[in-house]
Amino acid sequence: MFYIYIYKADGFSSIQDPQSFDPFSPRTQQVHIEKQMAVAHWLVLFVTVIVVSNMRDVNGALPAATLEAIAKANANGPYIGIVIPNLFEMGPLLNSSSYSAAEIIDFSGRRFRFGTVEERKVILVMTGLGVINAAITTQLLLSFFNVEGVIHYGIAGNANPDLHIGDVAIPQYWAHTGLWNWQRYGQGPEDELALESSGDYTRTLGYLRFANYTTNVTGCASHDNLLNNIWYQPEEVFPVTGTPEERQHEFWVPVGSTYFAVAKKLEGLKLESCVNATTCLNYTPSVSTVERGVSASIYLDNSAYRSFIYDKFNVSPVDMESTSVALICYQQNTSFIAIRALSDLAGGGSAESNEADTFVNLASDNAVTVVVEFIKQLSSSTL
Repeated sequence: MFYIYIYKADGFSSIQDPQSFDPFSPRTQQVHIEKQMAVAHWLVLFVTVIVVSNMRDVNGALPAATLEAIAKANANGPYIGIVIPNLFEMGPLLNSSSYSAAEIIDFSGRRFRFGTVEERKVILVMTGLGVINAAITTQLLLSFFNVEGVIHYGIAGNANPDLHIGDVAIPQYWAHTGLWNWQRYGQGPEDELALESSGDYTRTLGYLRFANYTTNVTGCASHDNLLNNIWYQPEEVFPVTGTPEERQHEFWVPVGSTYFAVAKKLEGLKLESCVNATTCLNYTPSVSTVERGVSASIYLDNSAYRSFIYDKFNVSPVDMESTSVALICYQQNTSFIAIRALSDLAGGGSAESNEADTFVNLASDNAVTVVVEFIKQLSSSTL
């Protein structure tokens, strides 16, 4: 990327009347000097643009050497893309005996690691935290590489009281719960939302009423809250199988049907229960396929909201990236699944020790165990 700076000499617009023009006046001489300086600036700019442009490939995006490396890698594909939020979640896979590393291609601030998992060709890439990073990284992966499907994995908070720390949840549907229409105070469920009539927003998915969570109030029968209501909204999507600029809306994004059928074969798989020799869970974690998971760029550590989204949407894992990966894969018509190991009950409140910091490594290890088993099953599947 390069920047263009435009210089304007202040005196250029100061000569309004040609009849009063004096070529020898101090002001006119100053204008000539300013013009010469502006020309010099433009010359420097022109040379800079030429130099910077020549440093890049003709498409203005990536150096020719990088594009050549990508083309060479793609000739050896297709690959399974493995998309991972953070390095601490990637580490157990990099150190796994099931993973064999090959070359690395770096561009656009991302590192694409090539190798095999159980002899299946893969590309590993770390996204960074949150829905935007996850979406950007997944789009880069699918736009530049020969990818047949995407596995996303990591740790997550848990909203489902039937699941426990260390368990691995594999949802069939994902939703982004961070896109809201925040309703004006004084309006309620019967009032049309702003821009609802134009199809931009909807009341079909339901809302959160802040007044329902008012505490420490006595002596009144009803409570109100200036924050009023937030209404959950579906994402606008533009699938490659659709018409450009013709939007569709999706809230619950399905994972790949074939991938989910493979995941069902992992139901009940027993997982590690000990962080170390002195810190163990009093049960054996296992794998469950579940109905729904949700994502937003919010670290959820609030029991009231956890209970709300579980009761409203029947969700199990809550995280910050999975739905972004799902939405990109959905729009790019690419098979996808997300595998999330539960590191804590979001907001606490269980009898178990419930700090994410305590179990983050255990959860990461269990997620990687399931990813490896999933790839084994995928490779041997006749589906």
